Amino acid sequence: MNTSGLAPRQQWGITVLRVVVGIVFLVHGAQKLFVFGVSGVAEFMGQAGFPAPMLAAVVLTAAEFLGGLALVLGLFTRWAAIPLAFVMLVAVLVVHLKAGFFLPDGYEFALTLLGANVALALLGSGEASVDRVLERRRA
Repeated sequence: MNTSGLAPRQQWGITVLRVVVGIVFLVHGAQKLFVFGVSGVAEFMGQAGFPAPMLAAVVLTAAEFLGGLALVLGLFTRWAAIPLAFVMLVAVLVVHLKAGFFLPDGYEFALTLLGANVALALLGSGEASVDRVLERRRA
């Protein structure tokens, strides 16, 4: 995760971004898992036209919950951000695009999360992360 060229303030900026985005995905994944249930998510995905809606619901829920947890911890940040970016790309294109840009149904929030995850995939975890601890151990 060679980010040593960034200033310390930039590293902490990445950390803030990572933790906040991680919390958003962790809570959304927990909602899918513990409130809606995977079957409820699968029902929505079937109505939205996704093929194999149960499989899609399991993948989506796992990506959001586990990916969000990984971002909060800063564990394998780049690898966690990639599937989350993909999930948001699909959300923009399949679910939100037809409603226009603005919330409550538009794609602005999903697009923001897509951009944040692409940035994290490119930049890594910043400071205060398990990734940073592992990097220092290897050095």
